[in-house]
Amino acid sequence: MNRLLLSMVIIVIAVAARAADVAPAPNGIELPQYYQDWRMIGSSHRGDNNTLRVILGNEAAVAAARAGHTRPWPDGTILAKLVWKDAAHAAWPTATVPGEFVHAEFMVKDAAKYRDTGGWGFARWKGLEQKPYGDNAGFVQECFACHTPVKDNDYVFTHPAALP
Repeated sequence: MNRLLLSMVIIVIAVAARAADVAPAPNGIELPQYYQDWRMIGSSHRGDNNTLRVILGNEAAVAAARAGHTRPWPDGTILAKLVWKDAAHAAWPTATVPGEFVHAEFMVKDAAKYRDTGGWGFARWKGLEQKPYGDNAGFVQECFACHTPVKDNDYVFTHPAALP
């Protein structure tokens, strides 16, 4: 095996092992492997807590977003929201850039399994160490309550960004 191929195999194994080392959310949802490689669906900025957010989707989510099939999103969709504190760019102080990583949030669409929460399973991992959020499975009620105002958008705040 040549060195490049061997290096690639080692990297893939290390990334998979890292995801496997992260504890599941209290409701049993596991951190999706390779979510960092998913494609962007949208972004947002929250002025109330000074955070930047990038919303990524798995293949099912990206296909639904590109086709405009998001009301409702199809089963199998997984949306990831990666959140950073605002920071100023060192060479361009008026530019806001990602600072400290806050958390990764996920919504998993399975209309039957998550019937009591609008068809969505919720999970969050805090910080770069990816510590599961919530003391018990009941934490999802906090998530669901927050998403209830966007019930008419299938409980999703994100509107996929238009692409040329």
